[in-house]
Amino acid sequence: MKLYSYFRSSAAYRVRIGLNIKRLAYETVPVHLVKNEQQSEDYLKLNPSALVPTLIDGDLTLSQSLSILEYLDEQYPETKLLPNDVQERAKIRAFSQAIACDLHPLNNLRVLKYLKNDLNVSDEQKNYWYQHWIIEGFQNLEQLLQDSNGQFCFGNEATIADCCLIPQVYNAKRFKIDLTAFPKIESIYHHCLSIPAFYNAAPEQQPDWE
Repeated sequence: MKLYSYFRSSAAYRVRIGLNIKRLAYETVPVHLVKNEQQSEDYLKLNPSALVPTLIDGDLTLSQSLSILEYLDEQYPETKLLPNDVQERAKIRAFSQAIACDLHPLNNLRVLKYLKNDLNVSDEQKNYWYQHWIIEGFQNLEQLLQDSNGQFCFGNEATIADCCLIPQVYNAKRFKIDLTAFPKIESIYHHCLSIPAFYNAAPEQQPDWE
């Protein structure tokens, strides 16, 4: 398997966690988003959206982190990322999509670059934008986790929800957002970082880390 990845990409980070949980070997192919390597002719042939991650597994080329994680769970069912219970699966998908579809797109690199380069907002205004949407999103996530009694988002086994949450918390901390109002999120984050599958997926552990 090959994973086209950028060390700081939240979406690629999600997939790295999933691959590690499943103990699947893969080759990392760095795509430097700040240097616009995602716009190269060769990469656009793989992923016309010019985003990461892209996973290649045999003759399959797949983009979109949640699709990749669900594919991995079905193709390599050892160490499941989604439980068998239908209702629990639906809750986990809803939580994951709240991050991947609602929260993260407002704060990803191309949006921040557009704010700064095209709309000429200051760094202070850009950071305010980032913090506003993170805090609003985390308020929703914390509420969704109120009934969770395990060490992970949903029980005592890591799921796709944790694959999505941890990169988002990492980014929030990188932007120095105070998370004391989100004790559930903080607790899950610190627990996950004690696990090699999560620790080894972190940006600092990647071959393209800067």
